[in-house]
Amino acid sequence: MRLDRGAALDGPVDCRTDAATAERDGFDGYWLSEVKHDPFLGLAIAATATEQIQLGTAIALAFARNPMTTAALANDLQALSRGRLVLGLGTQVKAHITRRFSMPWSHPAPRMREYVLALRAIWDTWHTGAPLEFRGEHYDHTLMTPMFVPQRHEFGPPPVLLAGVGETMTEVAGEVADGFLPHGFTTERYLREVTVPALQRGREKAGHSLDGFTIKGSPMIATGRTEEELEQAKAGVRAQIAFYGSTPAYRGVLELHGWGELGERLHRMSLRGQWEEMGPLLDDEVLDAFAVVGGPSEVGAEVVRRYGDLFDRLTLYTPYAADPSVMAEVASSVRATAGSAA
Repeated sequence: MRLDRGAALDGPVDCRTDAATAERDGFDGYWLSEVKHDPFLGLAIAATATEQIQLGTAIALAFARNPMTTAALANDLQALSRGRLVLGLGTQVKAHITRRFSMPWSHPAPRMREYVLALRAIWDTWHTGAPLEFRGEHYDHTLMTPMFVPQRHEFGPPPVLLAGVGETMTEVAGEVADGFLPHGFTTERYLREVTVPALQRGREKAGHSLDGFTIKGSPMIATGRTEEELEQAKAGVRAQIAFYGSTPAYRGVLELHGWGELGERLHRMSLRGQWEEMGPLLDDEVLDAFAVVGGPSEVGAEVVRRYGDLFDRLTLYTPYAADPSVMAEVASSVRATAGSAA
């Protein structure tokens, strides 16, 4: 199991020091999300300060861009990093795509399938010289004159990982992607009963198995060395679970556990702007299903116990201000436990 770290950015997108620290601390990957910053710009800067650590977008918003712009960004970053890019893509929900980015919306799974196939067609043209002739329902790419062909490099296209929650998108990931990024809003039961079977169906469509297919998880953890630190962490995780749980598109995870009514209540509260009141609604049963809770050493061991046979790589998800020394202890515990189990 590879252990990655997400970017720790509180200010500008200059993450050279942070990325170099992650590499020095032995992390296998450094991932930047598209929340407050553009992940491609941040990782391009990180590439100049690192030599070996993989650089991933977790995630870049596919539908906020067209396949050509994404293909160009990823190709440039793959060359700049000397083959270290992992392109993680996700859809975002309809409201953000249409109202924040003012981009069109359509059924996300078929569109994402086509998006990845379009990326591969564009890269193939650039790397092999084959004519660009991609025609689909959502995207047509049929023009590529020599003036616009990037200089070829030796590293090839980056692997593409798709993010998802629902079965349909997960199946698409299994069919056309190189890996899958389960949403942080998931549970061990959902992964085993819904996610992995959907990935297997997708791989079978493409004539493949899950061998060589990457599953990178982001399990939420709540940890601290003192009772006060632990309670603060639990409050932060509860708030994040409640935020995700209020999204109708993620309702299936709650419904699997019989918590569909909780999701409906959280959604109604979110529409009223009652964000601070939502987290306390989650009892310990819900918290423990979505997050690993405990002291640093026990959390690390439990992460491996739950997910060691599910994830090929993972990033520890802490939706609160986690003490870096505590997280270093958790990371050490994960590595030690995974190593002894290998």
